[in-house]
Amino acid sequence: MNNIENLIQDDQQLFLKNLMLTTEFNKYLIEHPEILNRIPDNALVILLPADDPEFCSKMIELVEHYRAIDDVKNRPLVYIKIEKIAPPPPSRITKLSFESELAVNF
Repeated sequence: MNNIENLIQDDQQLFLKNLMLTTEFNKYLIEHPEILNRIPDNALVILLPADDPEFCSKMIELVEHYRAIDDVKNRPLVYIKIEKIAPPPPSRITKLSFESELAVNF
């Protein structure tokens, strides 16, 4: 296993936070597709939340390890500083019922 895999495996929280940020960034891109014009083709996008300097440091370290093994030399890097994330909305479920039988009639 190489260094980058060790770094990722050692910190599940890093992976989960990056997954959440990536999901939110993808939603943002759907709402603001013009942002894609600022990202070069084949670029490596690094999401850096302003409120978590420790996470940012780890992501920058991961990028440095990744670049050493990247099959594209001098791949463009785009660092995107995420200034603020709104809290998640409440559930849209308004009513629940529980059934004790597996055969549930709808």
